[in-house]
Amino acid sequence: MGKLTAKQIENLTTPGTYEDGDGLRLLIKPNGKKYWVLRFQLSGKRREMGLGTYPAIGLKEARQNSSDKRRLLRDGIDPLQARDDERAAQVTAELQRKNKAITFRDVSADYIEAHRAGWKNVKHAQQWTNTLATYAAPVIGDIATNQITTEHILEILKPIWGSKAETASRVRNRIELVLDAAKARGLRDGENPARWRGHLDKLLPPSSKAKRTQNHPALPYSELARFIPALDSVEGQSACALKMTILTACRTSEVLEADWSEVDLKTKLWTIPAVRMKAGKIHTVPLSDALIALLEALPRIKGSSLLFPGARKGRPISNMAMLMTLRRMDQRDLENGGKGWRDSNDKVITAHGFRSTFRDWAAECTPHAREVCEMALAHVVANGAEAAYWRSDLLEKRRVLMADWADYITLKVN
Repeated sequence: MGKLTAKQIENLTTPGTYEDGDGLRLLIKPNGKKYWVLRFQLSGKRREMGLGTYPAIGLKEARQNSSDKRRLLRDGIDPLQARDDERAAQVTAELQRKNKAITFRDVSADYIEAHRAGWKNVKHAQQWTNTLATYAAPVIGDIATNQITTEHILEILKPIWGSKAETASRVRNRIELVLDAAKARGLRDGENPARWRGHLDKLLPPSSKAKRTQNHPALPYSELARFIPALDSVEGQSACALKMTILTACRTSEVLEADWSEVDLKTKLWTIPAVRMKAGKIHTVPLSDALIALLEALPRIKGSSLLFPGARKGRPISNMAMLMTLRRMDQRDLENGGKGWRDSNDKVITAHGFRSTFRDWAAECTPHAREVCEMALAHVVANGAEAAYWRSDLLEKRRVLMADWADYITLKVN
């Protein structure tokens, strides 16, 4: 039974120590503040442990706390050390909670903002934003940086390591830098899973030797400023079909089989029926002003509703027509002292490759969302349960995207 009573404690005002029993005591300071203290002996040494202030901690709670600490002592546990360990665990848990709330998307945005002033031009920051949003964010954007593993990095890089080696290298480097920044901020520790030397170089081939899986050689978007004037100098249906393919970022078959009944110049829409789409779904293409001008200039052939009718009745020009146009342009450019129209493997570019050109440009040079860019290419943007919630085709956002693309390739924007 304790020596002190609740009423007595309330009335005590004289500075000093008042024993309750079993090591529990009330300490009154000269300033009148009252503290609970537990005195105990461990390994032959006397020690004291604060149990809180009165009246925040009442007599009953102080006795219970004292009893809990003496129970630890009976088990050979230092109650002071146990308290410190508990506090450390709480700090660690809180830090982990905060770190978990800080995602890769957050850290990358902070990194870009912090380095923006030191980069040569504003486009560099936009390229950083776009490449990370396109390739990294779908996999690790919403994951805390301390939870990102090598498997995550490989999931990002493997699909583009062989087909887009330069882009893949930039993505890897940018992820590595963001994760280094996260480590400097105490948000993660250990090895950087995006590090190349001594880590990823054991799991991926050098980008210069990576197997090329790209079936359609593509023109770098930086070459469009030189390519488009050359294309505009070529006459004929195939050149027009090629330019429409570039302006719409559609597949060559979708362009070649286009019918005037699918085109509405008033609403500035081209609606491709599901039967002609790879995914088996209707695809609506916004028509930019440049594309409308091209369509209005096309001759209407009597007896045919096709935009690009071929020699055979009811059939369009062949896919080879565009390819041969590109080959002739390549040869002409080489003869004029140019480097031809080639990809990084010195292969003549293809019409289908302009879809890759468009996608790289959209990712590295524009702020347009990944979903908008993928939908412009008629790619599937969601699977499983997520797909059930997609109801919009993002048409108005795609209008802006395709207008920006048209401005870029018609040299209105450098």
